Amino acid sequence: MKYCHSCQTSYTAKDFICPSCEKETNVLDGVYVHSPQLAQENDGFDSSLFEKLIIEESNNFWFKARNEIIVWFLNHYVGEGKKNSGSLGKYLEVGCGSGFVLQAVIDNFKNSELYGSEIFLNGLLFARARTQDAVFMQMDAREIPYVKEFNVIGAYDVLEHIEEDSRVIKEIYNALQDNGIFISTVPQHKRLWSFADDIACHKRRYEPGELEAKLRESGFKIVRSTSFVTLLLPFMYISRIKRNKDQSIKSKDFLRIPKILNKIFSTVMKIELLFIKLGFNFPFGGSRLVIAIKMSDKNEVS
Repeated sequence: MKYCHSCQTSYTAKDFICPSCEKETNVLDGVYVHSPQLAQENDGFDSSLFEKLIIEESNNFWFKARNEIIVWFLNHYVGEGKKNSGSLGKYLEVGCGSGFVLQAVIDNFKNSELYGSEIFLNGLLFARARTQDAVFMQMDAREIPYVKEFNVIGAYDVLEHIEEDSRVIKEIYNALQDNGIFISTVPQHKRLWSFADDIACHKRRYEPGELEAKLRESGFKIVRSTSFVTLLLPFMYISRIKRNKDQSIKSKDFLRIPKILNKIFSTVMKIELLFIKLGFNFPFGGSRLVIAIKMSDKNEVS
């Protein structure tokens, strides 16, 4: 169902026109714009980085490895692994950015009904250029205009950009159907904070257990939690110390990695994924992935 935050009314309708307060959501070039005041600029991200991301994502080992991990988790815990013929049902990605993850989901789960949301309109332009196989909307994740609508919601390196992350988690909980799945990735370990976090407009890096606690507080049950970028953690730590000291390195080219290192790191991440597939949960790592379930009213939340 759709949900109006202005008058707290849930309703079923083709368009976003609240039958109670008659609030109507504007449509721009086929995209519903739910939060126009934040669509061009806000403190959650530097939207000028989208143009660089669209170039670097396809080549950078971290983005590619994260996609492989996300797709495996979705397949194992929701899709074919749960005998759903490769379907995620109705799936929403919150903060889809340039659409890099969403395209991987589309390629692997073609029988799904896929939605992508992004707070920046220029990010949606890149995402829509990547694929026409999803419904896109401009949206503030703190006010998701749905309730009990989606089977699966993903937020990949999004929560750390938002001060009120617990509010976003609760909105995601409300937008999921009973027994719906939420899958998220976040950067981890405050000690790894560097200029890269500043450039990306991060509000935080999560400590182990922090995201899980916030999910439980909102009513989720944790299905699985693991770190990744674990085997590369020593290199990551040394690299960040060096870059923090060297002012000349502090530029928006921080995503670029020498080809030989990129290839080596990609191989290391494939080894990590193999361990994850075997059921090993890494306690520490540059990033954390958590998959959780919205318990129905009949089930006990633990």
